Amino acid sequence: MNYNKKSVEDIDVRGKRVLCRCDFNVPTKGGVITSDKRIVAALPTIQYLVKHGARVILCSHMGKPKNGPDPAFSLQVVADRLSELLGQPVKMAKDVVGESAQSLAASLKDGEVMLLENTRFEKGETKNDPELSRKLASLADIFVNDAFGTAHRAHASTALIAEYFPSDKMFGYVMEGELKAIDKVLKDPARPFTAILGGSKVSTKISVIENLLKLVNNLILGGGMTYTFKAALGGKVGDSLLEADWESYANEMVEKAKEKGVKLLLPVDTVIADAFSPDANSKVVKSGEIPAGWQGLDIGPETVKLYCDAVADAGTVIWNGPMGVF
Repeated sequence: MNYNKKSVEDIDVRGKRVLCRCDFNVPTKGGVITSDKRIVAALPTIQYLVKHGARVILCSHMGKPKNGPDPAFSLQVVADRLSELLGQPVKMAKDVVGESAQSLAASLKDGEVMLLENTRFEKGETKNDPELSRKLASLADIFVNDAFGTAHRAHASTALIAEYFPSDKMFGYVMEGELKAIDKVLKDPARPFTAILGGSKVSTKISVIENLLKLVNNLILGGGMTYTFKAALGGKVGDSLLEADWESYANEMVEKAKEKGVKLLLPVDTVIADAFSPDANSKVVKSGEIPAGWQGLDIGPETVKLYCDAVADAGTVIWNGPMGVF
């Protein structure tokens, strides 16, 4: 695969301000990180930049703050943990592109590291706002994209920003490793080749499904998008997530799977609840038989067995997206 991008090792970073987009969207509870796997995954790229004298500016989103800056979604906890893991202080900006971020970025010395505040504190982040991308880009000389988990999102810190670095942009080790693994799997997979695809919306997965149908032997679907498929096939989905405008596309995907000889697996039973809450009443029903006032929130036990059997027989498995609420 020709990535048309440089590796983190392909540019001399010494003395340069390097903006590195990471995936620090870590789970927290009561202000404490419950899993630092994504931070640990980013360490090789950050350590390489530090070792080679870069002035490292890290950025990421975390969670889904709804109304701008919210202390509950601050990346300070990430900065604290990253400082421990790196064995050196990580300076924390009080904003994303404001006075604090600009001042810290300008004062960085070779080998020092700073972290911008949660990019989603800026409303322009999820809108892929050109002005926010420009301001982020103005902080640095080089851009490194190492956030594979968010690479599919057209956000200001992941997509448009790359245009402000015509030649000085590259992949970090996380991104590079994932792309190489995907390239290997797609070119020469051990078969049966099984893909597991979850998530909430059909609209964001249609192109993925279409491409996978050209490659896989089995396609397992789960998550909120399956209720659109079930509705398209004539089932009752109650108050479940539903994109009625995409039912025809869902039917097309079912037909395409048949044409290509791909085994398309949809849930046969569903865990439903009368509210989106840990305290809700819940029960298991057959898929496509969800009554009004109830919503599907997870795959049921029979579906779990069905999917486990399909995975057990697979030579290669790729997985994207959750099967239900977690």
